[in-house]
Amino acid sequence: MLVASLKQYQERINQQLEFRIDSLADIDPQLKAAMKHGALIGGKRIRPFLVYAVGDMLGVKLATLDACAAAVECVHAYSLIHDDLPAMDDDALRRGQPTVHIAFNEATAILAGDALQALAFEIISDPIENITPSQNLAMVKALASASGYSGMCGGQAMDLSATNKQIELATLIQLHKLKTGALIRCAVEFAIIAAKVEGQERQALLDFADAIGLAFQVQDDVLDIIASTEELGKPQGSDTDSNKSTYPKLLGLEGAQKTASSLIEDALSALAKLPYNSQLIAEFARYIVERRV
Repeated sequence: MLVASLKQYQERINQQLEFRIDSLADIDPQLKAAMKHGALIGGKRIRPFLVYAVGDMLGVKLATLDACAAAVECVHAYSLIHDDLPAMDDDALRRGQPTVHIAFNEATAILAGDALQALAFEIISDPIENITPSQNLAMVKALASASGYSGMCGGQAMDLSATNKQIELATLIQLHKLKTGALIRCAVEFAIIAAKVEGQERQALLDFADAIGLAFQVQDDVLDIIASTEELGKPQGSDTDSNKSTYPKLLGLEGAQKTASSLIEDALSALAKLPYNSQLIAEFARYIVERRV
């Protein structure tokens, strides 16, 4: 069920992204091409998957969720374009393809990231079928918080500051809750807002999101050591070579793997509190620590 659903939602979000970028005015063909390169060169699409899978579980129509899925993935794509820049992680490969600044140039890559971020907020602030203006505003606020200083950007700044340093585990956890976890949490929060879920059910879903967001990053750190360049789509051991702070570095490889497994158990415990059929997202949680890419 998971494999089929992943493929279904990957195809759906790819169509959404291509349509929304193609619909932009032809102001600069190179910039539009760079945006498409950064947004459409592949990827697991876990954030859109969570929007669709959690929203569907909560009874929200997929057509209502399209804008949410597209917006969160535009922000994710922009973040990867900027992360790959020479001033940040300085990567030449992403998903087995040249990064945007390599395929085009550095200035175009910066602008492509900026434009995708702006497009995300244009998408999520437009009227959405079956979504009230107050829900729209809540979604805009959730995305802004998750992607800005208090979320992804703040986490990336912490990551850069922690390079070539020994940091405490608590700091590493906070770093990745922001850098990786905030946007994953936002994807689930979009579904929560769309379905108007409140109280204990809302908290259980957010607990699930926090656990899988952190587990995803722990597993990424593990894969940087145990997976091949071909599997990763980028150079194997790049985090180690850059002397970044990672979970295997602090806990050892086995300790990091145990941490990832423990976080998935936390996620499954959160799902057990819900009165919905959560089989699909439970399978997805397990997939996070079983994947090789």
